[in-house]
Amino acid sequence: MSAIIDWIVSLMDTLGAPGVGIAILLENLFPPIPSEVVLPLGGFTVAQGSLSFIPVFIWATVGSVVGAYMLYGIGAWLGADRLRAIADWMWLVKASDVDKSLAWFDKYGKPSILFGRLIPGIRSLISIPAGLDRMNLLTFGLWTTLGSAVWNFILIFLGFKLGENWEAVTGYIDQYSKVVYVILILILLGFLIFFIRRAIREKNEAPTA
Repeated sequence: MSAIIDWIVSLMDTLGAPGVGIAILLENLFPPIPSEVVLPLGGFTVAQGSLSFIPVFIWATVGSVVGAYMLYGIGAWLGADRLRAIADWMWLVKASDVDKSLAWFDKYGKPSILFGRLIPGIRSLISIPAGLDRMNLLTFGLWTTLGSAVWNFILIFLGFKLGENWEAVTGYIDQYSKVVYVILILILLGFLIFFIRRAIREKNEAPTA
């Protein structure tokens, strides 16, 4: 982690606020670069007077949105047909599950993009189903910008307020993440139980030769 911090500091020293944007862009594509380190460190740099809050916030949000659009492109390239083929190949999952998921995303995609941007580990990946669903690019951009702006502002502000103790933000985010991950694991277990029960039911209902 110290190597990542040194690299981010070097990037900000060289490029200023755009360096924060580049770091956040890469954070979207490469999870080992966590935003909960980049953004508070940017806030701490603002507190030192080396950078200004607004440019750091704007460039961080630009980096978030550009990275999100790149992941959207991956989802669009993958496409529903490829995903259906993968689902048919996988155990317990059907191509029809893909259609149901896309139908759900059609209905709830907008708030999913917004709230997904506020969840570590999910905030980048949420762009891929949006691409799969071919969500309107402008709509996707607006909701991504809103969610990213909220996340970026909070972490930059915390780094600014905590000053030399900016690394404490990582601890706060870790506690927040643990709660979110437990909820996600329970949801995934619920889906797994559903798929297993469905497979057993279909096997029992299948006509015998």
